Amino acid sequence: MSIIRRTAPAFLLTGAIAMLATGCVAGENAPKPAAADDASGSSAAEWSTDSVTVDWATYNPLSLIVKDQGLIEKALGDDVDVEWVQSAGSNKANELLRSGSADVASTAGSAALFARSNGSPIKVIDIYSQPEWSAIVVGADSNITDVEQLKGKSVAATKGTDPYFFLLQALEAAGLTLADVEVQNLQHADGRAALDGGSVQAWAGLDPIMAAAEVESGDKLIYRNVDFNTYGFLNATEDFITNHADVAQVVVDAYEEARAWALEHPEETAELLAEVAAIDPAVAKTVIEERSNLDVSGVPGDDQIAVLEKIAPVIVDSGDVAGGEAAVTAALESIIEDSFAKAATSK
Repeated sequence: MSIIRRTAPAFLLTGAIAMLATGCVAGENAPKPAAADDASGSSAAEWSTDSVTVDWATYNPLSLIVKDQGLIEKALGDDVDVEWVQSAGSNKANELLRSGSADVASTAGSAALFARSNGSPIKVIDIYSQPEWSAIVVGADSNITDVEQLKGKSVAATKGTDPYFFLLQALEAAGLTLADVEVQNLQHADGRAALDGGSVQAWAGLDPIMAAAEVESGDKLIYRNVDFNTYGFLNATEDFITNHADVAQVVVDAYEEARAWALEHPEETAELLAEVAAIDPAVAKTVIEERSNLDVSGVPGDDQIAVLEKIAPVIVDSGDVAGGEAAVTAALESIIEDSFAKAATSK
């Protein structure tokens, strides 16, 4: 019997998805840095690694705060080198994780499930937002007003990211399939450029680039659906979780500290986004206050699994997962590692 089935209009998994009973590799059982006396008699913290690489992304406002305020560096001190790398999209963050170029990186939930389904050994260790960051966008002078009119048109989208999976769901809701459009696989910023340049007729957009396109180019959002957007996942490699749980806990602690600060300082958060993303402050304010719900639990669990259950059939039908339905189901059952966030939010 097929595990994944379709029921219009939602996508559902038949049967209950069993939550993975993970071993306690972190949280309260995480190894603590031990104090060691150096030759001068002073004590220094000993960590399980001398370096950690973490991503930052304009679609992840908390990452900007963590980086700007040096929260990880403050906690680890001089004993651990913290390297920051930029993710231009969830697909790039997944490339960093898969290649070992990053220990922790931020993606959309759909992108994390897609990556794990294709064998990337990652797990979600914290939730950074519940955003409405994707929509279908057309140019300022376009006569297209609904998704049905995209049939036969060229659409820009970044494969392996929330906007791409948003496009697939939007097409199905309109009675279309991927075969009805010509998808141009472009990175998010290039997708906007292609739309404004006229080489595509629509774009599956991502904030804050999408919000900037509205203000700067007059581009129009013809289809929005918050239910088609998945959560913001902070992911770590299984190697990092297993062998460097103490440092992983520091990263998640920093994220929860950043969340508390962002909720108390929304204007400053928007100002930081505007500066880093080089966008108008008014655009950044829209992204933070209207499209980025940061006031959510950082602990990954049932809410995220419920959303991923809806996107799972879309991922299967995309044909981009070699193992098909079985691989996606296995990824669903094993993607959560909640011990770090539970420990951080209990403090």
